[in-house]
Amino acid sequence: MAATLEAPANATFTPENAPSPIALTARAAQEVKDILEEQGNPEGVALRVYVAGGGCSGLQYGMALDENIEEGDQMFPAYVQYTHEVSGEVTHEVDSTFGVVIDPMSLKYIVGSIVDYVTTPMGGGFKVENPNAVRSCGCGSSFSTEDDAEGRTVTGGCGSCRA
Repeated sequence: MAATLEAPANATFTPENAPSPIALTARAAQEVKDILEEQGNPEGVALRVYVAGGGCSGLQYGMALDENIEEGDQMFPAYVQYTHEVSGEVTHEVDSTFGVVIDPMSLKYIVGSIVDYVTTPMGGGFKVENPNAVRSCGCGSSFSTEDDAEGRTVTGGCGSCRA
């Protein structure tokens, strides 16, 4: 059964009329293609984007190259977001080099998200801009999406950072 693809009102990417519930920046898509090329461009491998319990804020993002599509998983085309350097105009385009697979539990947390690849002096990595997150931890690897009845953010706790 397909999930309803409705992003929150504060989303910068709205998947309602897009072929995928998430977008990848051109840099993130290129990084995935580079990794696939390093591995000899294996057939049937997709980028799995998922959410798992853990981290300082309760949930954390994960990504892996995966050839196993489980029952209930949804496969989407890689939907790449390009931002023109001068005008700032944003366009999107399907990249058929690889697909994106998302399990049903993760999908509800990441609809409308944009996956980017960032490089810092400490190295590089994927970063998720998630309009569903109400809080993120200081290290940026975990998030939470809801508050409890008293208005406190529901969190887990790895304790590695204090945000």
